[in-house]
This record gives sequence, C-alpha cells and structure tokens, in this order.
Amino acid sequence: MTAADRPGDTVEQFRLAESLVSERRPLEALRQLRPVLDVEPDAPSVQLLAGRAYLLSAQLAHAEQAFLRVLEHDPSDHYARFVLGRTLQRQSRYEEARAQLAMAAAMHPTPRYQEALNELRMRLAVDR
Repeated sequence: MTAADRPGDTVEQFRLAESLVSERRPLEALRQLRPVLDVEPDAPSVQLLAGRAYLLSAQLAHAEQAFLRVLEHDPSDHYARFVLGRTLQRQSRYEEARAQLAMAAAMHPTPRYQEALNELRMRLAVDR
C-alpha cells in the first residue's frame, strides 16, 4: 500500500504541498502533490495548488492547464481566473490575459486584481 492509497496521507501531503508553495518552494511542493494528483486528478483544490506551484516554477503550460481544469469545474472561480491571467501574461499572451484579469476583477473587485489589470492595460497601451 502506498501513501496515495491512504486518504489521511494524501491530506497530509496536500497540506505539506500548500505550506511549501507558501514558502515559495514549488518543486518540492510538486513532489509532495504528485500522489495527491494521482488520487484526485479532478479536484479543483488540488489543481489550483498544482497550478500555483507550476506558475512559481515557471512551468507555464502546466500552470495554464491546471487553472483551466479548475475553471471547467467552476467558471466563477475568480482566483483561478486571476492566476490564469497572470500565467497568460507571463507567456506574452496579453489580450487573453487581459480578458481573464478583467473577469476576475469584475467578479471580485479587490485592489490586487484591479492593479494587475491596470498594469496590463498600460502595457498594452505602450505596445500599440
């Protein structure tokens, strides 16, 4: 029996991965998260955490896929839209990023989201 076969262990691994992401140690977080992803590949919370770790480690295509999976389950997840927008922005896909950041800011008008959107709008204005 592996750790992934024991539900308590997957919860512990998830929590450890969360902690590692918070400490900005994404590669270690992904190692801890791998068995959890094997057991719960469609769980939005697991995909969101994996996406954050991928984003922190500049694995942008993987991050994008993880955030899109979250949004398949819940299109109204403003945070998933925000981090998807940031991921697209880092890939220089500015128009796609703007759309996601605008939706996140409209859904949940926080200063963080609005600042990211304004920053991107200024970038787009300069590039034109």
